[in-house]
Amino acid sequence: MSGKLTKRQQELFDFLKLSQSKNGLMPSTREIQAHFGFASQTAAMSHLRALERKGVIVRMRGKARAVVFPEDLEREEVIDIPIYGSIAAGMAEAVEETKEGCVSIDIASLGIARTARTFALRVRGESMIDAHICDGDTVILEFREPRHLDVVAALIDGETTLKRFIMERGRPFLKAENQNYPDLIPARELVIQGVMVGLLRQGQG
Repeated sequence: MSGKLTKRQQELFDFLKLSQSKNGLMPSTREIQAHFGFASQTAAMSHLRALERKGVIVRMRGKARAVVFPEDLEREEVIDIPIYGSIAAGMAEAVEETKEGCVSIDIASLGIARTARTFALRVRGESMIDAHICDGDTVILEFREPRHLDVVAALIDGETTLKRFIMERGRPFLKAENQNYPDLIPARELVIQGVMVGLLRQGQG
């Protein structure tokens, strides 16, 4: 560290730390601007550059929300996983896939290989509440073949949902973890888009 932080710089540094611990990802410059009431995103960027000059953060060029703490760079197992919008943990619904940035994850803690193809989705709804997957959580998923009882993001008859994958008598269907929601039995197609390997709880920390 090459200098003591000013009061505002310390406040920004604390905000970055809190956001990462609560949400698993850094705030955008727009979120920083809104939180501190800066006149523009440019002002937020200049404060980030000041923190970088003092060695308390590292900005990765060419990556979205690419601010990391120096200690995170020393952990080679930390990777950025893309977030592709949200998924209904309720009734299935049509979803348009759009990338919303990335979340930084220590893959060693998830027990998955660095070569694994992973992505993240934000959860909406309560149909998986009994599996402790709540509205507002972020689920980390891996592209691989599902096994019986895996929690999966699935495309069922053209609509996307998060449910438990059940295989009975050679026929697959999707089961909610909330007795108020019915099982989903595919009429035409069931395509597994990813298998859940991790969960980030919103609002903790």
